[in-house]
Amino acid sequence: MRALTLVADRNLVVADLPSPPPPAAGEVQVRIAAVALNHIDVWGYRGMAFVKRKLPIVVGAEASGTIEAVGDGVTTFKPGQKVVMYGALTCGHCKACQEGRDNLCENVGGLIGFHVDGFARELMNIAARLVIPVPDAVDLRDAACAPIAFSTVQHMLFDNAKLQPGETVLVHAGGSGIGTVAIMMAKAIGCTVITTVGDDSKIEGVKKLGADHVINYRQDRFEHECRKITKKKGVDVVFEHVGADTFNGSLLSLKRGGRLVTCGSTSGLTTTLNLMQLFQQQYKIFGSFGATMKNIAESLDKMAAGMLPVIDTEVPLDDVGAALKRMESRQVFGKIIVRF
Repeated sequence: MRALTLVADRNLVVADLPSPPPPAAGEVQVRIAAVALNHIDVWGYRGMAFVKRKLPIVVGAEASGTIEAVGDGVTTFKPGQKVVMYGALTCGHCKACQEGRDNLCENVGGLIGFHVDGFARELMNIAARLVIPVPDAVDLRDAACAPIAFSTVQHMLFDNAKLQPGETVLVHAGGSGIGTVAIMMAKAIGCTVITTVGDDSKIEGVKKLGADHVINYRQDRFEHECRKITKKKGVDVVFEHVGADTFNGSLLSLKRGGRLVTCGSTSGLTTTLNLMQLFQQQYKIFGSFGATMKNIAESLDKMAAGMLPVIDTEVPLDDVGAALKRMESRQVFGKIIVRF
């Protein structure tokens, strides 16, 4: 079978690997239809020093497909059924797993496509408990964006930041995969959405998604513009995923008692905080990583109801290297999909 394999830093090849055996008891075999790219794929492609893994490794952290076969004891799925898969090898037994807090598993065995072989292969076996059914109304291309892009936003905005209807939210990098989703999800509950972009060419696109105010952060200081827009009050919530370049400006954009939720650090891993500002303004800062299986199901329900991902590009398996370089350039608007 074909599999997209990282053999060295920035060196991806389409390898011919043996097909998996029939699924074991409690497993299903999935035929992969589409893989959605994320910044975690870029990190893996570059070769991040903190990653404990052995090369070559099959890449791909987010995907959709159909059930090819089921192992003994599996009654929840049948061949031909559309599915997506959870992206971490959780234990299923610890307190966090038992409570449905999958992304806080105490014994996680690694992230699929980052620490262990990923989804970018024609066939794979996976525990049935890590598989989520896709509603009939949702296309597999769109469903591929649920396990990370949609569910990460669902978890950030609603589980962590507790975003409420009518609040004002600042969404950074509104043209990114998760930025586009954050705009749509916040607007869907009646929030006022301020978003940043790095290129005027993205302004029209984010406005079509529902952004009320758009700031080109390369031309204007977004924290000053947010204060102007909110008449010096500040925003209720900041959706942060850029990192060091924007973090302190994000805090300055918040109202007193405001909430910042962050899931990324693409512009740098460290920053310096003004602690007096933090406690005097009573900010609430939430770190958010991944999502739960419930969040993925919630995301698929939103897709079935008509909230569809923005697709920047669809590429065949052989063109993934160029797609990852496009992601690095930050010219992407929405998601890049790799089709099998």
